[in-house]
Amino acid sequence: MSAASGGRGDGPARGDGPAWGDGTRSVRAGEPAPVPGAPLRPSPVFAAPYHLGDAPPRAGGADAYARTEHPTLRVFETAVGELDGGRCLSFATGMAAVSAAVLAVVRAGDRVVLPADGYFTTRLLAREELERFGLAVEYVPTPEIAAVAARGDLAGARMVVLETPSNPQLDVCDVVAVARATRAAGAVLAVDNTTATPLGQRPLELGADLTIGSDTKALTGHSDLLLGHVSTTDDALYDRIKAFRDHTGGTPGAFEAWLGHRSMSTLDLRLARQAATAAAVADLLAAHPAVTGVRWPWRPGDPSHALATRQMRRPNGVVSAELADEAAVRRLLAASRLWTAATSFGGVHSTVDRRAQWGGDAVPPGFVRLSCGVEDTADLVADLAAALDAR
Repeated sequence: MSAASGGRGDGPARGDGPAWGDGTRSVRAGEPAPVPGAPLRPSPVFAAPYHLGDAPPRAGGADAYARTEHPTLRVFETAVGELDGGRCLSFATGMAAVSAAVLAVVRAGDRVVLPADGYFTTRLLAREELERFGLAVEYVPTPEIAAVAARGDLAGARMVVLETPSNPQLDVCDVVAVARATRAAGAVLAVDNTTATPLGQRPLELGADLTIGSDTKALTGHSDLLLGHVSTTDDALYDRIKAFRDHTGGTPGAFEAWLGHRSMSTLDLRLARQAATAAAVADLLAAHPAVTGVRWPWRPGDPSHALATRQMRRPNGVVSAELADEAAVRRLLAASRLWTAATSFGGVHSTVDRRAQWGGDAVPPGFVRLSCGVEDTADLVADLAAALDAR
């Protein structure tokens, strides 16, 4: 499959049709059966309490209060769950989803294994919150976790969290191998699938118990909302995480859920353009004398290439590389007209994020994460090339 191509789905959008492709699934996921005169897509429901009537609360599945049940959230969750291949719970942010996935599962004294090179705020959650609750947290670099699992070193762990490809260095971990080890150890495996998206990778099919996404990023892809989700095929885990969300109040708003569902309709199209641009950008950076350490898992020669092409369904649009220093990054951004300095990734605008400015990531001062947007590939490559050559 080429970097620019969309993928073929391995299941129907509503569970009763042909094996539709990624574009069809992105558009149709979560849609109810058509009703003459009804809108193609349900409008958001702006309500917190609902009429109870004389029946007991929630009788017959009726809604009662939006923190615990909401029709617009269910539509969004159905859509994302169809792409993930599981039952989905939505959250107000990606970190709310990560927090719920972990805290709903672990207890004081449990051992939790986290990626040493994953999203910094996940590690911050562990250092400043999980350890405060008496959990033993162990950090393992993403490239090493499969070897750690193979040695049996996950025995005694209650939960293992992976992020693959890792953020920001884009290492890929063998989910199947780690899932085999976590099952043997009786641990829960959660995979942060934010960088790959549900179209790029399906961790539940690879053996993970939970898949987590910061939907703020590529899934919704327009840099205008905060959302997150957790999906699972395990009913007991689903019930536990839903109870945690109901009790702690991490539910997203109706408008955010509706906007997220609308935005994910173009996920297949956006990923295809972003991946095509990422392939061209990675080639440009790798050939430029001012750049080192180019990483894009789908580029031949990348340390993660063989595993990424075997495990992932399609590429994404995030590239990492290293310039000489902070000043070189400043010059690049000052000379560019299309690459914007911003954090986060996966949006329609092309951005450059110098990760060392935030602290927390063990990267050099000139390390950058480039998020390829949906502008014309030729324009982005030409602009980046000119910016790299500017003095």
